[in-house]
Amino acid sequence: MTELQSIGSSWMWAGFGMFVLAMLAVDMFALGRKGAHRVSAKEALTWSLIWFSMAMLFAAVLWGWLDYSAGREIANTRVMEYLTGYLLEKTLAMDNIFVFVMLFSYFAVPLEYQKRVLIYGVIGAIVLRALMILLGAWLIAQFHWVLYLFGAFLLITGIKMFIFADHEPDLANNPLLKWLRSHIRITEEYHTDKFWVYKNGVRWFTPMFLVLVLIEFSDVIFALDSIPAIFAITNDPFIVFTSNIFAILGLRALYFLLADMAERFHLLKFGLALVLMFVGTKMLIVEWFKIPVAVSLGVIIAVLGTSILLSMLATRKSK
Repeated sequence: MTELQSIGSSWMWAGFGMFVLAMLAVDMFALGRKGAHRVSAKEALTWSLIWFSMAMLFAAVLWGWLDYSAGREIANTRVMEYLTGYLLEKTLAMDNIFVFVMLFSYFAVPLEYQKRVLIYGVIGAIVLRALMILLGAWLIAQFHWVLYLFGAFLLITGIKMFIFADHEPDLANNPLLKWLRSHIRITEEYHTDKFWVYKNGVRWFTPMFLVLVLIEFSDVIFALDSIPAIFAITNDPFIVFTSNIFAILGLRALYFLLADMAERFHLLKFGLALVLMFVGTKMLIVEWFKIPVAVSLGVIIAVLGTSILLSMLATRKSK
């Protein structure tokens, strides 16, 4: 049995939880008063910068507190883990965006209706990650060898992602979608951004409901990758949770910022696959060789930066 040491005290957990609830309330109610509308690039960029600034401000506050309460070495180590985890989760969230683009395109969801379904996707992702982080932390504390299972899973997932990076999923034959269509009443058309409507006293689900279910299902799939990956960086549940949540909070704004440019980053999936393979290998060899967090951060930045640069060069040449 391994005892996981965490820097997070009860008041830190409570304070961060209240912060997340407050920001979700702002996103849902204050911004939601605009109603269904097309999110402009300016609005998406503004909120992306706000979320990023908050993540970096949190890092600064965390470093200051740890430097005061635990010493400079622990402050440097934990904040480096947080920044590496944040970058890793942020880049893995890019895969979510590719799936969102595919789903919205397949179901021809009007741009002004996409905002509502995405906020529920973000909430679902936060809840799932919180549950899986708790489960992962408990498993590692009880059975240290689970880390090797996580590593093997990430390595295999990365290899599969690399091989099938250009493979387009066949949504028409998706088992979950086929089951939904055969078991519930679904309207042919959208009814603004509602998930269901009543016709003659009978509930009919709209195509928006199908999109929501598939997005929540994709959250489960992506959580299976992201949670083991972050535990390769740190075993501290508080660092795992905060870096994950900050990466997810800005997901909706990042989608609207990058949705129109998704095709320009077509090589990013290869970069993500290489990152997963690197992280998986890191977990498998930890008993014999421990890769420093700073090196992990450098590798992730180098791989993703190269894949983004090559993507932009390739698309510019094709144009």
